[in-house]
Amino acid sequence: MTTLAPATLFRFATAGSVDDGKSTLVGRLLHDSKAILSDQLDQIAHVSRRRGFAHADGIDFALLTDGLRAEREQGITIDVAYRYFATAQRSFVLADCPGHVQYTRNMVTGATTADAVVVLIDGRKGVLEQTRRHLAVTALLRVPHVIVAVNKIDLLDYAEAAYRPVEAQVRAVAGELGLSDVHVLPVSALEGDNVVDRSGRTPWYDGPALVELLETLPSADELDRDQEPLRLPVQIVLRPQGALSPELVAADPGAVDRLRDYRAAAGRIASGRIRVGDRVQVLPSGIATTVAAVELSGVPLAEAAAPQSVAIRLADDVDVARGSTIVAEGTAPEPSKEISAQLFLLDERPLATGDRVLVKHGTSTVPGIVAEITERRDLDTLAHVPADRLHVNEIGRARIRLAEALPVEPYRVSRESGSFLVIRPADGHTIAAGTVDG
Repeated sequence: MTTLAPATLFRFATAGSVDDGKSTLVGRLLHDSKAILSDQLDQIAHVSRRRGFAHADGIDFALLTDGLRAEREQGITIDVAYRYFATAQRSFVLADCPGHVQYTRNMVTGATTADAVVVLIDGRKGVLEQTRRHLAVTALLRVPHVIVAVNKIDLLDYAEAAYRPVEAQVRAVAGELGLSDVHVLPVSALEGDNVVDRSGRTPWYDGPALVELLETLPSADELDRDQEPLRLPVQIVLRPQGALSPELVAADPGAVDRLRDYRAAAGRIASGRIRVGDRVQVLPSGIATTVAAVELSGVPLAEAAAPQSVAIRLADDVDVARGSTIVAEGTAPEPSKEISAQLFLLDERPLATGDRVLVKHGTSTVPGIVAEITERRDLDTLAHVPADRLHVNEIGRARIRLAEALPVEPYRVSRESGSFLVIRPADGHTIAAGTVDG
């Protein structure tokens, strides 16, 4: 049998206030990491010259990520722009999130699955209200790592005296929000200082450059793999379909009997590890059995770990279907018909107490009703305000009653099994993202 480790992949999101240079930072990062194709670079250089961009490099790096026409015309980021690149040490998925207040929901979308969030600050302005919003959302989503890049250090003459007060502001707000793993560094997105390589123009800063930091921080999968118990939401049950070819039967007469009995539960491992011989339980029934085989694309494995997608064969004939969850024996959460959670409103239409909804948790989708909305978070002051409905971009606390019990866990315990989506039954639109309290 084979043991395959998941590829080293790091997901991070960028956020910041409008005009802090976030798209320029991302473009500079992609350019200096040699992640831009030459024809795309030529096109961006042509557009930059046509617009009279006068920087020495001749390239407006923000155009590398601001892909929508409206974004380029307004010079802002509206949608979440995903980019993929790699260095010698690691592969990255980058989510460039918008800075405007009305697009805070997009920042939630980009940060939900992130291993780190890079929050950009204009060094001349310091911490703004939108900076506090982004840090508050990051704290609520429990993103493992927070990096605050104090940008435009070149416009501050690379002066340590100008940087230190901003750093102190950041650490004060981080302490207020309960953020502990916060890295602060001075950068110039336009000039490239401390983005990919350490800059000689900031000798007073002895920390890593941004890319160095991203290459060395552990991902959520690496942090949680050996700490969280197995959770495998079943996506599909695999059974052989159709007749076997005569050639296969002639070459392997035993194939008919083997495939007739073949049955495997397939899905993406949300957390933990699974090994041949492990004792597991199938939820919601709670029946215990043994793992007979672990397969990846038909290749037998001795073990697999999050976030691999695998097929699991069980020793006993247990009822498994889409929506079931395979967990390590003795670690099964108590299925619940009521969820107390924080909701991040994503839809333009408000959500109110009494609304009927669908709740999607893992591969299960069940009907529910919003039993109560108790409060919303004022992201300017971080205070809790009484409320009975939530509007787009707002964050609040609610109780949802379910028609069927779900094996939810507190979000602080597991980002995977502690999160869910709230869907509008009438049209299938996603209303909110939720994180389970506890």
